[in-house]
Amino acid sequence: MFKLLMLLLTFHSSLAANVAKDIFILAGQSNMAGRGGVVHGKWDGNVPPECRPNPSTLRLSANLTWEEAQEPLHADIDVGKTCGIGPGMAFVDGLRANGSRTRVVGLVPCAAGGTKIRKWARGTRLYRQLVSRAGASVKDGGAIRAILWYQGESDTVTKEDADAYRGNMETLITNLRSDLNEPSLPVIQVRPFSISLKILRHQVRFVFSLTIIGQKDTLLIYEKVMKTAVVGMMAVSGPSNSSGGETNNFWFRPHLTERLPCLEEQ
Repeated sequence: MFKLLMLLLTFHSSLAANVAKDIFILAGQSNMAGRGGVVHGKWDGNVPPECRPNPSTLRLSANLTWEEAQEPLHADIDVGKTCGIGPGMAFVDGLRANGSRTRVVGLVPCAAGGTKIRKWARGTRLYRQLVSRAGASVKDGGAIRAILWYQGESDTVTKEDADAYRGNMETLITNLRSDLNEPSLPVIQVRPFSISLKILRHQVRFVFSLTIIGQKDTLLIYEKVMKTAVVGMMAVSGPSNSSGGETNNFWFRPHLTERLPCLEEQ
């Protein structure tokens, strides 16, 4: 009976891989790659209900094949590090729970822990990988609905990096929209930022804000469920012993939502 069930699930997933998908690109650093449940370099294996597999939720693997998504989503992408729970699966669960007409969802993991935004500039390995994986994701049908971007802690270590962040982010969005041939591609940006005047690592405490870049009507539900997904991830996040300016996930809490007028579509 168990084998029959597994065959049916595999068959359903293979069918889903060949139908039109609502595709979301997951990019950024460790918060997106997933460190929830990781303590002292080991993941505890606990998967919250909202992050459990669904035959209609797929992920693009490192070898560019669609498969049923399961945590950790970035296990074969953010290699050399221990991945745990991130916001991707909970985001999809939230879409469905909020009445979205989304049927088959394709997640494209691209995040890499400990990376500053300059590591994502056009021409870098991470940028090329994101564009390549995004292009591969639409070959079997579907459309990229948004980029989910969760990054910024590593850019709070020095004042110079923090001051340059906005300009670097604007350039990144412009370049991605151009290279993906999606001039109005929505970007949901979770931005950690300091609420302390101190810049020194480990003396900074963070909150996060969501910056909604795109058409307002299209993004209202994305905004709502991304907030829920990020807060849920924090609930299962333990202390992190990672380096590169990344702090413990439990230091994060929801703060506010705002927009970048210079990039928002009118």
